[in-house]
Amino acid sequence: MPELQTLLTGLAFGESPRWHGGRLWFSNWGTQQVVAVDLEGKSEVMVRVPTTIPFCIDWLPDGHLLVVLGREGLLLRREPNGELVTHAVLSSLAHIWNEIVVDGRGNVYINGGDFDAPGIIALVTPDGSVRQVVDSIAFPNGMAVTPDNKTLIVAESHGNRLTAFDIDADGNLSNRQVWAALEGAAPDGICLDAEGAVWYGDVPNKCCVRVREGGEVLQKIHLDRGCFACMLGGVNRQTLFLMVAQWRGFEHMADQARTGLVLTTHAPAAGVGWP
Repeated sequence: MPELQTLLTGLAFGESPRWHGGRLWFSNWGTQQVVAVDLEGKSEVMVRVPTTIPFCIDWLPDGHLLVVLGREGLLLRREPNGELVTHAVLSSLAHIWNEIVVDGRGNVYINGGDFDAPGIIALVTPDGSVRQVVDSIAFPNGMAVTPDNKTLIVAESHGNRLTAFDIDADGNLSNRQVWAALEGAAPDGICLDAEGAVWYGDVPNKCCVRVREGGEVLQKIHLDRGCFACMLGGVNRQTLFLMVAQWRGFEHMADQARTGLVLTTHAPAAGVGWP
């Protein structure tokens, strides 16, 4: 069992962690804030957004921050003056939007759907067009793109699996395949490492797990609360950040004590790819 350190306390629900500019950025669900924290635990509110949940973040290659407003069906872009402007409208494709990943070519992949129906993945291309590229995802959650920009992996939380797609030259996704079957697991946020493994957070099973393609479990970190997401960053991208909190459902978010934490531990391999 690796040694865990507490980097930050008092969060509502930390989600969508991203290592950017020497700090861990993340969405603090329930507070309308995007927060950044350094390796010493000093945090700063970087953006305030006009929604509570869900919203997730990533960056375009040119440095613009993107924010997903899940219930509004909007993808916002932060301008140099701090203003949030509409980058793309998603509401015609699905009612609720969740996770985002931007690959190295500027393709923006966003997943979503309804809680009681299969989910989808949409693509926003660098020229601003929006189209659906995948359907029938069993509650889509975290996504990651391999360093060569050739493969996208998505966590299917209700499907107990990680699913991979080839990324075609035009950004479409093809050759759907089960990357790892995870019996009894509910994979949430994910990240990739240099040994080809995936880390995933699991809320109901209160753990963070490292697996290789095919499903072999390489490491499991047991926790006292749910793990919503994880990210590799820090020096040499070899610090694993875990976003954890007690979870009693969306209906209790407003009245629930702030049990969210950012935990850290040393990882066996460095982070690669996107995010």
